[in-house]
Amino acid sequence: MQYLYLPVVAFLAAALVLVPLPWHWRARNVGTLAIIAWLFVINMIYGINTIVWAGNVSNPVPLWCDISTKLIIGANTALPVATMCVCKHLELVASNRRVRFDNIDKRRRIIFDSIMCFGVPLLFMALHYIVQGHRFDIVENFGCQPAVYFSIEGIIIVWLPPLIFAVATLVYAAIALHHFIRRRMSFAAHLQNSNSALTTQRYLRLMAMAVTEITWGSALTAFNFYNNIESGLRPWISWQNVHSDWLRIDLFAFLELPPAFIRNMFLVWWAMPASAYVFFFFFGFGEEARKEYRKVIIAFRRHVLKQSIKDDSTFASLPSARQVFHLR
Repeated sequence: MQYLYLPVVAFLAAALVLVPLPWHWRARNVGTLAIIAWLFVINMIYGINTIVWAGNVSNPVPLWCDISTKLIIGANTALPVATMCVCKHLELVASNRRVRFDNIDKRRRIIFDSIMCFGVPLLFMALHYIVQGHRFDIVENFGCQPAVYFSIEGIIIVWLPPLIFAVATLVYAAIALHHFIRRRMSFAAHLQNSNSALTTQRYLRLMAMAVTEITWGSALTAFNFYNNIESGLRPWISWQNVHSDWLRIDLFAFLELPPAFIRNMFLVWWAMPASAYVFFFFFGFGEEARKEYRKVIIAFRRHVLKQSIKDDSTFASLPSARQVFHLR
């Protein structure tokens, strides 16, 4: 295997993104849970693909490619939508509007965010068939890739929605940051009065994570979009014309590809693992993470090593989250 590090990078990213799962699950924060879910699924797909198609362009499991390429299309929209939901909630919490986060309001928010983070991507996965000129592509060392008929319709369905949701995320983030700056001296009290589970540190960490993820992801989406349409758009003649050879599977060996195309493939591929690492950076060193690590180590010492634990100061010598991550 020439690129042995690719599956290692992808599987490690999938594992790390699960580390903050317990406390986000307890908080019922659908936006961050959706980011975790989509990043985990896509990085697992990337890891499997880089193993199965290492040095070859065979087609051993067509059904796997059918499913995985649709999920890749879904994640293209899901991640910007999820970050938008996070920033939308942060703006609501920080605003002057009278908001009480009782059980009814929380249930409504969970339903709305679930529809946005999972229902909307499913919709675009279905709409992708409109601009799916053939079944899928297989690129050596990268595996299954979605096929897109590069036309005006393709831009509207595949490329434009993520950028629109990215702009919405940045708008919500800017408004939320404006609210925070205006009342920064009394912001902790404001959060407490709004009955929100957020603290000032968690608020800022969520904000920084969402803005970082959406800026990084949008830049690569725009870059990928430009590379794909640089040679020009294809005319949409008719449904029959676009889908006339739909069962075709295009195979691309590295020897047949120009170096610039391979470099672009590597850059776009790295987007998902890097996003997972960024997510872990923001949430893997916080106070909640340290508490979970402490619980795991104590449980291991008590049940595996059969030690008698008199105190839980296992992490007392570790640097605090404030020292590791200055936003705290």
